[in-house]
Amino acid sequence: MSRYEEIHRPIRSATETAAAFGLFHDRCDILQDGHTLVLRLTDSLVARVVTDCDGPRQGSAWFARESAVACHLANNGAPVIPMHPQIPAGPHEHLGHTLNFWQFVTRIDEKPTPQDIGKTLAQCHAVLRTYDGPLEELGIVFETLSLLEQTIPNQWLSAENITLLKNCLHTSLAALRSSPMQSLHGDAHEGNLLNTTEGLLWTDWEDTFLGPIEWDLASILWNALYLDKDDATAAAIIDSYRREGAIVSEEILDICLIARAAVMSAWYPILYPNPSADRQEKLRFRLEWLKQTQGVSHVFTR
Repeated sequence: MSRYEEIHRPIRSATETAAAFGLFHDRCDILQDGHTLVLRLTDSLVARVVTDCDGPRQGSAWFARESAVACHLANNGAPVIPMHPQIPAGPHEHLGHTLNFWQFVTRIDEKPTPQDIGKTLAQCHAVLRTYDGPLEELGIVFETLSLLEQTIPNQWLSAENITLLKNCLHTSLAALRSSPMQSLHGDAHEGNLLNTTEGLLWTDWEDTFLGPIEWDLASILWNALYLDKDDATAAAIIDSYRREGAIVSEEILDICLIARAAVMSAWYPILYPNPSADRQEKLRFRLEWLKQTQGVSHVFTR
């Protein structure tokens, strides 16, 4: 079966659901083709359709959680991509696919400044503190541990590495359970940031959970600190975040940096089943870094 044939049904799911609310597509531009299919259907309408129906996340509860959090943020002025105002937030179900709809925004080529990254993340956190919907404490950590229990050793994750990741996450859980918690983005890396004509906007709230704010900071800082060796950018992000009035615990941040690396490593075989040489090297680097941090505190110091 060709890829076109594979995505024909989710495209129908998106266009027919939109039409049921009086919005008829005049294009079908594929903006992203992965575990979810992101389609631009009109000048202002974007559909996001789950195509990995057999993946580790089953059902629509996680999509409902994303929609609720995204609506709360947009309705309270946070710098986020809003859901489309002419279609209920959903999520919607059609032809066996779960989907929701978003407002199209125009990207610009200009790279976001570290200062804007830290500021907008702090602004999102301020609004997220008022979100009172149900969220699981440290959800992605527990979900990843469950995933690792089902992971069969493979060419990307050996049995030794699976044990390493489990140990890192169990140790992190023990330390993080007593930390202050609030609603978070959950996956706050630069790939979920869009620099647009309307400013720097966050998107992709499917991993949101209750945890320490340092988790999101670890997510946005990890690559700068360890892959790029760019301490200046990392320092500028966290300084800008703090200027918004937030208090950051470097001890909790250290723990979150380790836990974040373990989570990313565990999900790599699912996110990238056929990783490029560059992605293979990034996974190898994270695993080696985790081995070196065992028993070491204050990974991040300023």
